[in-house]
Amino acid sequence: MCECMAPSLDARQDMAVVEVPKLGKEAATKAIKEWGQPKSKITHLVFCSISGVDMPGADYQLTKLLGLHPSVKRLMMYQQGCFAGGTALRLAKDLAENNKGARVLVVCSEITALIFRGPSDSHLDSLIAQSVFGDGAAAVIIGSDLIPEVEKPLFELVSTAQTILPDSDGAIEGHLREVGLIIHILKDVPKLISENIEKSLVEAFKPLGISDWNSLFWIAHPGGPAILDQVEKKLALMPEKLKPTRHVFSEYGNVSSACVLFIMDEMRKSSAKNGLKTTGQGLEWGVLFGFGPGITIETVVLHSVST
Repeated sequence: MCECMAPSLDARQDMAVVEVPKLGKEAATKAIKEWGQPKSKITHLVFCSISGVDMPGADYQLTKLLGLHPSVKRLMMYQQGCFAGGTALRLAKDLAENNKGARVLVVCSEITALIFRGPSDSHLDSLIAQSVFGDGAAAVIIGSDLIPEVEKPLFELVSTAQTILPDSDGAIEGHLREVGLIIHILKDVPKLISENIEKSLVEAFKPLGISDWNSLFWIAHPGGPAILDQVEKKLALMPEKLKPTRHVFSEYGNVSSACVLFIMDEMRKSSAKNGLKTTGQGLEWGVLFGFGPGITIETVVLHSVST
């Protein structure tokens, strides 16, 4: 595994197949505890990971580890990439709104075992990926019919969208090979994202009559510092807008699909700690952005709740 391109997929898979659902269990257990309802009320499970593939999948293993009911309806999302935290929320929202009484457990669990390898002058983008990615898991429970005085919401998922950026073929790719997961990232990724992000914002917030991007709270997948810097400059965002994202990135790195959930958690906790009136830094409306292979962008319009 420490050689740059030595065949090692079996060893990597042996770790990922066991550790990804175990890490997911830790996050899910905390989410269920805070939710305060018995796990028997969970009706659906959406599990997301770029860390390995297997059958039955990590969703099946997590169902066993948590002791969920065998009839829980499962969806396993393998190899989607960093935008997939937003994808999981979008799918969970659709499931919750179209199945009365549904409670959807969303789990994103990522480990870097598949991309770890020794350095090579001919694979600098792989080295960059290793320098920014980290291990982590996050979980949240989604429902559409709140039980008053029993369930306390964190944010409201108002609308969702997914799009592929024009002229972005090959900009971000991940290929599973005998040597593990090989990540390719072109140097113009920050430019591609920053030049196209405003179109997604306009489409998402025009129905709400919002065009001041500094009036929103921001939950943006970090990707890397260059992406954040160029997005901030392009949209003329105040520095504090991306502060939660930068804090999570500095503490945990890029934890792929779990990142946006980490940032949501950081924001609602810091909002309460600072005595702000809503979970969204005291603001009413916010945006969640996920960026990943494609280049694919997931956009979620969020509405905060009282702290």
